[in-house]
Amino acid sequence: MGNVGGKRNYGYGKQLAWAGKNALADRYGQGHFATRATHEERWNQFARFLKSQGINDARQIDHTVLEQYGHHVRDLVSSGDITVAYAQNLLSTVNVVLQTLRKDHVLSIKPAQWVGNRSTVRQTVPNSLERTTLKQPIDSLTANGERTVALTAQLTRAFGLRFKEASLLNAIQALNQANKRGYINITQGTKGGRGKGTDRWVPITTQEQLTLLTQAAQLQGKAKNLIPTDKSYSQWRDHAYYHWRTANKGTALEGFHDMRAAYACERYQAITGFQAPVVTGKRQVDKALDTQARVILSQELGHNRTDVIAAYIGSGK
Repeated sequence: MGNVGGKRNYGYGKQLAWAGKNALADRYGQGHFATRATHEERWNQFARFLKSQGINDARQIDHTVLEQYGHHVRDLVSSGDITVAYAQNLLSTVNVVLQTLRKDHVLSIKPAQWVGNRSTVRQTVPNSLERTTLKQPIDSLTANGERTVALTAQLTRAFGLRFKEASLLNAIQALNQANKRGYINITQGTKGGRGKGTDRWVPITTQEQLTLLTQAAQLQGKAKNLIPTDKSYSQWRDHAYYHWRTANKGTALEGFHDMRAAYACERYQAITGFQAPVVTGKRQVDKALDTQARVILSQELGHNRTDVIAAYIGSGK
């Protein structure tokens, strides 16, 4: 099936998903079944995203649309829904199918530019490290009836949680743990394949944390978490990210993951007595104490490796 530029989806079919399937068959022939199936699955996710944006023809895709998808996929990584590797594969598939549909290389997206490598060393200070930066978006969300989004954001900042972890947190149970033990155990929405019975205790070190848990418990009511009962998790995630971005327009704040990094920098200072390397430009404490802090942070953030912590607080060299 050829590329007919004047026809819907460049002549590959009326539906985006079907057009991608036909394009891949054109590209790989009748072999490479596993490769085609893998690309089809990833392309279908892009097609669903396009549909949510009101796009139903591949000829409507431009650089702006690709940037929007880049933001969307980056959000999925930040929220803890997908890994960096899978995110890169999602974006790579878009390039493969678009090149086949269009018969050119004019439109493409750079996977590493959008989702990067989470093992890299952080070079910039988290924008939400200064807590006052959160006041405007939190006030805006609350004023617009999005208190649940606001609280979820505040939980990510106060406890260093991924968006998914904050969304699935049983605040009533967490508040009870906080009052009895001085820690909360993060078990829902985690990544990394933690085995059953593996605990991840995050310490209660401020009154603000207790206040937020109290507010979240009240908002949660009889539910098991903060996700609205009329929404699936994916619907809630898309809703929350949309309103978070809207509330942050005109500010320097980024996605929810920035607040996780801010938590890590703040905790590093509490543990060592010195600011994180990303803030000062270099490590200011002896290597042993720096390493000890990274071990603690790797546990609190839900990572099994200390080298990943450089992506939150900077280099320990």
